[in-house]
Amino acid sequence: MTDKPRIILDCDPGIDDAFAIVTASRWAEIIAVTTVSGNVSLDKTTANALRLRSLIGSDFPVHAGAHKPLEVAPLSAGHVHGDCGLGGIDLPYSSESPDSNNAIEFLVEETRKEEGLHLVPIGPLTNIALALQADPDMAKRVSSITFMGGSAGGLGNVTAAAEFNIYADPEAAQVVLQSGSPVSMVGLNLTHQVQVGTKETEICHSIDTPVGSAMAYLLDFYADFYRSHLGTDTGSMHDPCAVLAITHPELFAFEEKYVAVEVNGQHTRGMTLVDERGVGSEFEPNCRVAYNVNAQEAVALIMQAVAEV
Repeated sequence: MTDKPRIILDCDPGIDDAFAIVTASRWAEIIAVTTVSGNVSLDKTTANALRLRSLIGSDFPVHAGAHKPLEVAPLSAGHVHGDCGLGGIDLPYSSESPDSNNAIEFLVEETRKEEGLHLVPIGPLTNIALALQADPDMAKRVSSITFMGGSAGGLGNVTAAAEFNIYADPEAAQVVLQSGSPVSMVGLNLTHQVQVGTKETEICHSIDTPVGSAMAYLLDFYADFYRSHLGTDTGSMHDPCAVLAITHPELFAFEEKYVAVEVNGQHTRGMTLVDERGVGSEFEPNCRVAYNVNAQEAVALIMQAVAEV
């Protein structure tokens, strides 16, 4: 037995998803990885999950999920992560197939077999929403649904108001937030505190392992995007934050809030509206919202995972 938290990582790899998988492999027990369309198409996110599984020498099952959002066409972030999702990295494609092509059924059945699992969605929330629609009682069986997405304070990165994962499928995010499950939001207001740059790239280059070399390549690619598109020398390490919120909760400051998702607004579709009125609100809190993190320690834990996985 292990005292590490047991998680199902729902993802759309994705450069920072790759770091999240490595981080989770070190600090959590990955029960499975489920894949979803998001940063790139489902076939690519699933292939990338299998490639990363081989890279780190793990044996967690991979289950492919939704190939499109609940109501709209798929969105892509290939301009950030490269056409394949992993920046064109020279990793061999796995000859293995996913363990199933029905992540939704897997999520329902696995949470029936074992209550108290943590669900950690770090892409669009489509798979989680579909599983909750198939079995609303799943909301009561999990210890938490801790998602990377949205933001407090109306900070966006796809639009002025909306973060990518929520904007890609706001209807799914709405289902999750209204499910009654213990939901936590690790949004841009938090993840922008966790920055990596030249120092972390050099650390990865110094780690003489396949994992170290691969993560160094991904950080170099990531840095090129941030320099060319945003004019900065550092980038946010979004997705590992959701993992660390489960494995190292003492690093994070959360507050109980009511969070709604805008699904109709012309300028605000995909926005996570956090009710900051406190006792003046007519709404009961439905989400733990992350506000602050010990960023230095978070980055150190991510780098330690790269070195030790």
